[in-house]
Amino acid sequence: MATAGVEGDRGAGFEAGPLLLGVRHHGPGSARAVRGALEAARPRVVLIEGPPEADALIPLAAEEDMRPPVALLAHAVDEPGRSAFWPMAEFSPEWVAIRWALEQGVPARFIDLPATHTLAWERGAEEEADSGEGVPVLDDVRVDVRVDPLAALADAAGYDDAERWWEDVVEHRAAAGERDAFAPFVVLEEAMGALREAYGSGGHDRDLVREAYMRLQVRAARREFGDAVAVVCGAWHVPALRRKVAVAADRALLKGLPKVKADMTWVPWTYRRLSRFSGYGAGIDSPGWYGHLFAAPDRPVERWMTRVAGLLRAEDRIVSSAHVIEAVRLAETLATMRGRPLAGLSETTDAVRAVMCEGSDVPLALVRDRLVVGDVLGEVPRTAPAVPLQRDLDRLQRRLRLKPEAREREVELDLRKETDAERSRLLHRLRLLGVGWGEPVVSRGSTGTFRETWRLRWEPELSVRVAEAGVWGTTVPAAATAKAEADAVAARGLAEVTALAEQCLLAGLSGALPAVMQALADRAALDTDVGHLAQALPALVRSLRYGDVRGTDTGALGEVAEGLAERVFVGLPPACAALDADAAEETRGHVDAVHTAVGLLGDTSAPHQSDLRGRWRAVLRVLSGRDSVPGVVRGRAVRLLLDDEGLGQEEAARLMGLALSPGAAPGDAAAWIEGFVGGGSGGGMLLVHDERLLGLVDAWLTGVPAEAFTDVLPLLRRTFSAYEPGVRRTLGELVRRGPGERGSAVGAAAGIPGFAPELDADRADAVLPVVRSLLGLDGDREQAEDNNLAGVAG
Repeated sequence: MATAGVEGDRGAGFEAGPLLLGVRHHGPGSARAVRGALEAARPRVVLIEGPPEADALIPLAAEEDMRPPVALLAHAVDEPGRSAFWPMAEFSPEWVAIRWALEQGVPARFIDLPATHTLAWERGAEEEADSGEGVPVLDDVRVDVRVDPLAALADAAGYDDAERWWEDVVEHRAAAGERDAFAPFVVLEEAMGALREAYGSGGHDRDLVREAYMRLQVRAARREFGDAVAVVCGAWHVPALRRKVAVAADRALLKGLPKVKADMTWVPWTYRRLSRFSGYGAGIDSPGWYGHLFAAPDRPVERWMTRVAGLLRAEDRIVSSAHVIEAVRLAETLATMRGRPLAGLSETTDAVRAVMCEGSDVPLALVRDRLVVGDVLGEVPRTAPAVPLQRDLDRLQRRLRLKPEAREREVELDLRKETDAERSRLLHRLRLLGVGWGEPVVSRGSTGTFRETWRLRWEPELSVRVAEAGVWGTTVPAAATAKAEADAVAARGLAEVTALAEQCLLAGLSGALPAVMQALADRAALDTDVGHLAQALPALVRSLRYGDVRGTDTGALGEVAEGLAERVFVGLPPACAALDADAAEETRGHVDAVHTAVGLLGDTSAPHQSDLRGRWRAVLRVLSGRDSVPGVVRGRAVRLLLDDEGLGQEEAARLMGLALSPGAAPGDAAAWIEGFVGGGSGGGMLLVHDERLLGLVDAWLTGVPAEAFTDVLPLLRRTFSAYEPGVRRTLGELVRRGPGERGSAVGAAAGIPGFAPELDADRADAVLPVVRSLLGLDGDREQAEDNNLAGVAG
């Protein structure tokens, strides 16, 4: 190492022993102060708070591909889910110290308690280990001091922001002559000493153990390098490291600590995960703002306002250069009025709200989300240690041009394209492995099975999930296949296996299908609950459709689906007897789901499936005519038969008349109405256009006894409140006219534009130019197209 030259240039700062630089984690002021102190002191070695197992990873910080924010990740080899992070941003003092040491050729070492002990600490302390700072969780007021000691000092000085206090008191203070690079740390050490005298160690043994280990490491470094040792650690620990403690006492604290075998690597981190709101113990409120302060070479307020204006303009808000100038002036004026040397985040936020957002917090929330917090995602070099599964995932991400990003985004996939189909399979395989990089959402442009829409966001914790999934295989396909086979064996119910079969088809895991199908057949043969069978059938039918568009052989799946359908047909009528209200509502949902599934299954070309719809209609007829079946199920059966042309309107009106007859219980009749015209099934339009059905409902409703009306009102209100406002308005108009004047639905509305018995030619002609423009029709064909369109309108 090139330490001789550094030793010759060694500066001041070591008169009292090692140079202890107490910092605020992730503070740009602390980071700049650390760099200034290191430049002035020129130590021979830099010791940094962090796990010593990561010493071998420090040189990677000099790689060109290493871009913070990043984090050191430690996880137990035998239990990858047990992990801890040590995040660093470009404005973190620890990162600045590492970079300075690498640039100067000075050794850099981590001196905190080894991760092998941190990960093995009692399970009750896992949450604090996840924070990466070892910050204990206390039940009293000392929590705030322990989490951020500078916050206590800032509060005592009347500041509501610790970093603002640090900048005002330390960085922007007016001082005569040359600035003393070490003075801030001397003053801060005194302040922390006073806090430690008042609060002690916080009543938690972990800090005492950590500080004992750090003292031993500092002693070892002094034996090797003399007093030219710089230590960068949390300000809270400085008084404990300065205190004289016997070596035997420190070793006694470390004796008998539990251990686990641990691996370490660098992983990408995000500004959002640095935020205190993410649950990170040493988090900050505004990582994006701090990154700006650290990176801005000059005029930070002006540069910040320019960035805010650019963001708001991109969102189609009118923001001019005059707005920027006025916002800067207002921020500086506020800083002067509040007695601050420079405008900070609170002043710039107030100025942005008043000048650029016109007093509204809505666009200001966007500024906070995109800039104050930010969506920056770090990068680590490919040479960083990683489990084989992570390397395979990295390779697939590069090949498919599917880059992980911290910002949430939506991706539209066309499964007819090979690249998009591979992307879909990758995302589904990762979901099966528990790596939730993407979440399927409803497509906006198309509902076809050849399109998928995914909402993607990469979170740092997903690196841990990948490490956990590494036990299943070294590649994504192999790991997903092994995981699916194991899940099939461990599945407890039929619905779980059918959902797994659907996942396998979506993920293109043909190798796992035999085991999954065997488990599915076994569960289906043993499960006698009709509800379970009805829940399982829709997933199987969806899987058949996915198989069609993805080119997957689903023959065996079709046979199982048909067998399930037959068992549902046989078992559903008996299962509908003697149900309470909640069970009846659940059964109605099963009937709807099975009806949709049978319709899709009957569309297949297999000859043995050609009469599925006919057999299902027979089941619905049985349900519609049995008095022992709840009214909501009977009503739904009649409606499904009517929509499927398995029942004529005359017969439907007859069944409704029976259900709403005076001898029927009001509650059961109301349930029948809900089943027939409720549940978002378009029943409102059916009543609008069929006066007989509306008349039956109207006559029944007016004949409900007063003592029973209160009981049926909530059910009826739930039914009719699901209709569109226009449908409810039309129904009200029809009922208001009364049966003597109603005639027909169309005739009743004859006075309403658009509802006359005959075509309104003038209104139709007015629409034709717009339709012609939308269709892009040329002028030579206008007359012919007008005639065609008029014919369609008629």
